[in-house]
Amino acid sequence: MGSRDEKPASSGFFAAIRNWGSVVHKSVNGLLGYEGLEVINPEGGTEDAEAEAQRGRWKQEVLLCLTADRDSYWQMMHKYIGSDVTSLVTLPVIIFEPMTMLQKMAELMEYCHLLDLADECEDPYMRLVYTSSWAVSVYFAFQRTWKPFNPILGETYEMVNHGGIKFIAEQVSHHPPMSAAHAENEHFIYDISSKLKTKFLGNSLEVYPVGRTRVTLKKAGVVLDLVPPPTKVNNLIFGRTWVDSPGEMVMTNLTTGDKVVLYFQPCGWFGAGRYEVDGYVYDAEEEPKILMTGKWSESMSCQPCDHEGEPLPGTELKEVWRVAATPVNDKYQYTYFAHKINSFDTAPKKLLASDSRLRPDRYALEKGDMSKSVWRSGREPKKDIERSRGPSLPQDGST
Repeated sequence: MGSRDEKPASSGFFAAIRNWGSVVHKSVNGLLGYEGLEVINPEGGTEDAEAEAQRGRWKQEVLLCLTADRDSYWQMMHKYIGSDVTSLVTLPVIIFEPMTMLQKMAELMEYCHLLDLADECEDPYMRLVYTSSWAVSVYFAFQRTWKPFNPILGETYEMVNHGGIKFIAEQVSHHPPMSAAHAENEHFIYDISSKLKTKFLGNSLEVYPVGRTRVTLKKAGVVLDLVPPPTKVNNLIFGRTWVDSPGEMVMTNLTTGDKVVLYFQPCGWFGAGRYEVDGYVYDAEEEPKILMTGKWSESMSCQPCDHEGEPLPGTELKEVWRVAATPVNDKYQYTYFAHKINSFDTAPKKLLASDSRLRPDRYALEKGDMSKSVWRSGREPKKDIERSRGPSLPQDGST
């Protein structure tokens, strides 16, 4: 069965290059005996529902490591369909990565040099090009399908020795789960209060960010507000798990009224449009000044445009960001920067005992000790707090 998602009408440069259609949605309802379960093939039609449903990591790894198969797990999860499962569901550690959500928040700092460039830039519209490209860059890391550990109330994460920044995050609310983070160097101040709402749909999960993100550029003297698009994680239990973030990202200069609106294309037929991002930088009167285009998995480029959104004659696309090289065959698809986040090389000299690096379950998973990385829940018992703050682990990360 195929479906087609309509996009809003638009004019200008991107109207001619938008890909129409959406990914093929394949229901296995009645085929495998799971009511309300849908398998989505990112290649859009190359395989049937049954074949796609049998793919993924569940059968091989869960049976071997947890002596429980995805069929029984589905029976447990079925009752949560339609619910916000942010802190309700117990999950098997086999789907986790050795990183907490606080550490994952720090991944946005990998390309923080773009914020330095924005602060040094005299052109107010190019400032938004640099800052929005920085905001897009993290989606390459967010496409990993492993789940980070839920932070415990009072858990922290600190990072130094990267781009001259100091980053700190803390879990400030237990239920609902909320985190706060602050990063700063000589060019910018970054603040976020992170809160997510989710909707479990059986074999997929919709994630809606409802927190607040602000960036202050010190030299430029402007404050920017970021509203990211929603994210959907497809094929959680059956099929190959993959991530899509269809929708708009809006970054607004609260000081001047200028803004950038970027449209994250949904995955279309046979993968058409997947990863693609395009949009414009607008002045306070909402007239387009610069067009932006690229893929969140590769790079972003920009080009001056006229009031109709067409490229100005005599101008060319200029690349402003490109994803860095990544390790080959990394188990968790980590970037080199993600490995730095887990490393004690980026830890301050006086590391708090509540730091995520010191969590025994996270550390055990990092070292491949599945027996100590037990099933974790969003509702961590209170007694776990002290245990996570004081493990007997050397602070140089050695065993």
